[in-house]
Amino acid sequence: MKREIIACVLLAGALGGCAGGGTGSALDAQATAHLREVLSKEPPLPDGFTARPEQAWRMPFAQADSNCKAVLEPVGGLAPRQALTAEAAVSYRGDGLGEQAGVGLARYADGEAEEHLDALAEALESCREVRTSSGTELRSQELPVENAADETVGARLSGRLNGYPYAMDVVLSRVGDTLVSVVHTGMNDVDAARTSEVVDAVISMAGTH
Repeated sequence: MKREIIACVLLAGALGGCAGGGTGSALDAQATAHLREVLSKEPPLPDGFTARPEQAWRMPFAQADSNCKAVLEPVGGLAPRQALTAEAAVSYRGDGLGEQAGVGLARYADGEAEEHLDALAEALESCREVRTSSGTELRSQELPVENAADETVGARLSGRLNGYPYAMDVVLSRVGDTLVSVVHTGMNDVDAARTSEVVDAVISMAGTH
């Protein structure tokens, strides 16, 4: 089962999702609307972030290996489809240079949230670097994150984006049957403590659904 989920995660971007074991993805419109409301209604984000959500976060580079794409796609509203029942993704602009927080919530049936996080954790460990011909070179290192989630994994990608100093914290958590994905970006650097505050805020929102 775990091997099947890993294959699904890594191919999700190329195939637009996949289904296995006959369960597939059946989005619940009401549950999806509720997740969107959760992300829009006075989010308890750190000072400096706008309370008004914007469109879902998108990767700022076109080229990345399958592992890096797999761990970044859920933040943009492209979470693994197996047993997915509801999904919402937005972004919030911060007051730091190039600061942005991307947030994705994906709710699952049949205990699949745990399976997906296991697969994404393996993909995150394998996402060593992002390198493009346009001057992007980001290298990954482990990002320890402590929060109230059931499980959490994190990494920092830092280096240069199109030739400019850039950093990106990626944190994936599970809260019950919900996969919580957060990306915190900034030019030059990203404050890890502020990343933790963003993750805590999103986990508190996820726990209200």
